[in-house]
Amino acid sequence: MSTGNYFVYITTNPPHTVLYTGITNDLYSRMIQHYENRGNKKSFAGAYYCYKLIYYERFSDVNQALEREKEIKDLSREKKELLFAELNPKWKKLVV
Repeated sequence: MSTGNYFVYITTNPPHTVLYTGITNDLYSRMIQHYENRGNKKSFAGAYYCYKLIYYERFSDVNQALEREKEIKDLSREKKELLFAELNPKWKKLVV
């Protein structure tokens, strides 16, 4: 079991047409990477400009974080939106 800080997160693009779900152990650095990679066709998040952090969850166990990432990725868009509707109903960019 690996313990630490792990984050499952959702980003979107400026017009909110695409959602990207990922996992990281350094949310701040990862958001910088997403921003710097905007427009980069070699990655999904880059190709679709998904650099706006709108939701995240923290875990101390990497396996739990990986399991949760898979659960979220399997959700429909509607269910993903319900997931962060109460926390961030206006899809404001969250600061890390």
